[in-house]
Amino acid sequence: MMKNRLVCLVSSLLFVALFITGCGGGTQQNVSQTEPIELNISAAVSMKDALAEIQANYQAKHPNVKIVYNLGASGSLQQQIEQGAPADIFISAAPKQMNELEAKNLINKATRKNLVENKLVLIVPQNSTLALSKYEDLTQASVQKWSMGEPSVVPAGQYAQEVLKKLGIWNDVQAKAVLAKDVRTVLAYVETGNVEAGIVYKTDAASSDKVKIVATAPEGTHQPILYPMAILSATKQAKTAEDFLTYLTNPESAAIFEKYGFVMSKNDK
Repeated sequence: MMKNRLVCLVSSLLFVALFITGCGGGTQQNVSQTEPIELNISAAVSMKDALAEIQANYQAKHPNVKIVYNLGASGSLQQQIEQGAPADIFISAAPKQMNELEAKNLINKATRKNLVENKLVLIVPQNSTLALSKYEDLTQASVQKWSMGEPSVVPAGQYAQEVLKKLGIWNDVQAKAVLAKDVRTVLAYVETGNVEAGIVYKTDAASSDKVKIVATAPEGTHQPILYPMAILSATKQAKTAEDFLTYLTNPESAAIFEKYGFVMSKNDK
């Protein structure tokens, strides 16, 4: 009788063990089949609207990939990457930040390519009555405050400072400048009338019906506004990252960038 009980106990334990193993194996298989690939992309905030539309299109075609954007000033994003923030792809609003990451071997140099180009414009509130028609008009007494991105971290601010120095008016208007953390903040300051004018990218101005463009930076007053992109050296999703970079330059994505005022770059590097 004792022997029969022992046999029953062993059989029961084996059944339970097999049941647990079977359930565990099934659960693990389901997780591996449904868990998406996460692609972290640090990108210039001036690309926000275009990238959001491209994200929706890409994820519809690749439901197993989850695109996560970290948008901000290119200089701030560069610092985050240098400090180890998770990123698979970096899209900068200027070559400077990409150059510095490349010098530190933090990007895969072979994947670097210029994506789009932009223009720098002077904007005022839509209802502004000030007679501004060129950058030099920022020196007028009627302009008490104007805004630009902080040059140390915001490429649009670097370009703006370059233009104003080239025109010989930087020393005259510097004291009236309200420096912002990124170019979209400059746009917001102008939209709300907190400043009389601001310098932003043409694409930012095109995204708002609360501002109007009064001048475009003259040719030759600043370096070409290029947006380089590259895959980070530390990525664990190299194949998916390469696929997304290719997708950014295809005709469908190009049409979206152009809709928001960008020009597809013809300069590879």
